[in-house]
Amino acid sequence: MKVTDLSCTMINWKSAPWNTGTGSFGGNRLLGIVKVSTDEGIEGHAFLGSSRQGADAYVGPMIEFVKPFLVGRNPLDIGAIWEKLWKMNRNVSTNAIGAVDVALWDIAGKVAGLPIHRLLGTCRDSVPAYASSGLLPSPKAYGEEALHFKDLGWPAYKIHPAAIPKDDIEICKAVREAVGDDMILMLDSMWSYCYEDAVRVGRAIEELDYYWYEDPLVEEDLYNYIKLRNKLDIPIMSVEYAPGRLYGMAQWVTQQATDILRGDVAVTGGITPLIK
Repeated sequence: MKVTDLSCTMINWKSAPWNTGTGSFGGNRLLGIVKVSTDEGIEGHAFLGSSRQGADAYVGPMIEFVKPFLVGRNPLDIGAIWEKLWKMNRNVSTNAIGAVDVALWDIAGKVAGLPIHRLLGTCRDSVPAYASSGLLPSPKAYGEEALHFKDLGWPAYKIHPAAIPKDDIEICKAVREAVGDDMILMLDSMWSYCYEDAVRVGRAIEELDYYWYEDPLVEEDLYNYIKLRNKLDIPIMSVEYAPGRLYGMAQWVTQQATDILRGDVAVTGGITPLIK
């Protein structure tokens, strides 16, 4: 089997703006549908772009650099292909590399007649889900939204706060008071704090029995993440946008800078690096 083409179909994607304390998402974007075609008629697909950044930011280099390399290759040589694609990351976004990698895994699943999770080694048949807030006008509004999701049957709620430490603590208190002790709560501070404020907020949500504390510091601040993890008992979740992506994550493990290491196929470069 050989790859015969790599293409990307762009579609208009309009979604309601979703605001957080550190920026906004949504609006008018171009979503890309990446397609890898083969000489046996099997096609692999993946999405490119998000509500934060449309596919138009990524597709040009993908077609210019990735397509000439990919055409003629066996699409099932996923590991070997990814190693070459990664070396293009100075010219091609890891988002585009990830989309191509996912499309190749899609082909592998179709060849095997199995969902991708079976190829990877299935370990569960269900995954718990949580509702996630945007930026709301007051602590009371957060509490009301969390209670609304609880009444709908959602088991957990994650807060994206105002990115002002004192206000964020009040938001977290209001939500816990609104939903009681039997709903799982998480805080995603979206890299908003300095070390001292991260400690203060972390200690406050520990007392409120929050489940995890996500991205309180910028991803580059490994030194203070190590200090913060040693200071707090609440599990720390990071780093969705690790500098260096796959190869930047190793130091987070070896230096024990986080309790939960977050991966994202659309950001980190696909399924293959997350397996690694």
